[in-house]
Amino acid sequence: MNSVETQLKKIIRGKVHSETEFRKFYSVDASSYQIFPKTIVIPKNEKDVINTIKIAKKYKTNVTVRGAGTGLVGSALNNGIILDMKNFDSIKIKKNYAIVGTGVVKGKLDEKLERYRKFFPPNPSVGSFCSIGGMLGNNSSGSRSLKYGSMIDNVLEVTIIDGNEKKIVLPKDEKLSNKIQKKIKIDEKKIPKVSKNSSGYRIDKIISNKDSHKIIVGSEGTLGIIISAKLKIKNIPKKRILFVVEYNSIKNAINDCLTINKTNPSAMEFVDKITLQQINHKFHKNTKCLLFVEYDEKISQNMKKFKMIISGNIIKKLTKKQDIFQWWKYRDSSLYYSLKNIKKENRIPHVIEDAAVPIEKLPELFDILDKINKKFKTKSVIYGHIGNGNLHVRLIGKRKKITQIKNIAKQYFDEIINIGGTITAEHGDGLARSEFIKKQYGKINFETFQKIKNQFDPNNVLNPGKIISEKSTIIKNFEKL
Repeated sequence: MNSVETQLKKIIRGKVHSETEFRKFYSVDASSYQIFPKTIVIPKNEKDVINTIKIAKKYKTNVTVRGAGTGLVGSALNNGIILDMKNFDSIKIKKNYAIVGTGVVKGKLDEKLERYRKFFPPNPSVGSFCSIGGMLGNNSSGSRSLKYGSMIDNVLEVTIIDGNEKKIVLPKDEKLSNKIQKKIKIDEKKIPKVSKNSSGYRIDKIISNKDSHKIIVGSEGTLGIIISAKLKIKNIPKKRILFVVEYNSIKNAINDCLTINKTNPSAMEFVDKITLQQINHKFHKNTKCLLFVEYDEKISQNMKKFKMIISGNIIKKLTKKQDIFQWWKYRDSSLYYSLKNIKKENRIPHVIEDAAVPIEKLPELFDILDKINKKFKTKSVIYGHIGNGNLHVRLIGKRKKITQIKNIAKQYFDEIINIGGTITAEHGDGLARSEFIKKQYGKINFETFQKIKNQFDPNNVLNPGKIISEKSTIIKNFEKL
């Protein structure tokens, strides 16, 4: 038993583990990375969280918070203490908001809200399994962010324990809110011109003191351990309609996207040929891609408009709840389909899977991917939230050429940044992208990030190496291939 564990066991009311099987379980998440922690704490209450940070500081180790482990870039992995927040699982439903513990699984929240005919808009494809804390940490979104925004747009208040062991409620804490705003200096030219972004600290979203809580959303546990959050909830729409449209040209699908976006759909998603081949439907043999387009208001008006502006072939017009659910399930299984379709030895670890660009730059994004595939002899599986200019990319190639992954990422991220995009739209920076944040945001914005980190966590005890990073971690901690 290590000395950190001995001290933790004396004062923690929850569980403390350092057995091999626990360390192994918490050494991985849904990413391609693996880092073995020394100790795992499953806190019972806020006091346990405070005491964990206190002991970590005393023994010069670190604390990394973990939700459900569904993250794709290793945000919840580190070599010190892992803090599993699953016991913080309370849900209180009010008229227009819900107060939710950080350990609440999104699927459980959805079930409870449905009884009140309400819903919480952000809907990642792993929504049934991911935790609210993880969604806050990554600024998650999903297909309906096109209309309803990401987590950052749907949070009213957060309660955290910071690196100084203090409990803070933002934006209620006016003194701290003022301090945060005073620290913010922004180089607007270096802020990505996109509708969703989970890279760095979202200083661009803090317009007034009332927005101070937004600095925590997307901060990946580097500024504080989230205890709970007050979330906006909405009435479930009375009706929805989902169109599935096939195209024999990606270029035509992109052109249609630009027009469709002006009609305020609640979702617009892209699925490529490799993925659609896994769907249980007989598509036209020349079909290159699909668009999924959903409306949840002014149904008949939008239906007429939609039919007039698209150039593709409508293969499904769905209005029944169960049919809509089934086809969204096909789209949400894109990650599974893409992995199922690629031999294990040809699955390149995913590090460029989440960029977003201004929607009018989508043709350039596809050109960038073509260039990369030619140069590095790879193929790409593409799907995602095309209405936000956010596409998920899975590369197929020789898995053993690990150094090539960094070269691909450098080229891809450089080109994404050059056209006003973000290196990550909803999955966070983690081990895969933190080293590229400085390049993304430039000197002035990065210095602001450092000042904010220092305000909340001066001893760098909370999830070090993420967001504020001086080391290259993109290929360092891959699981053994």
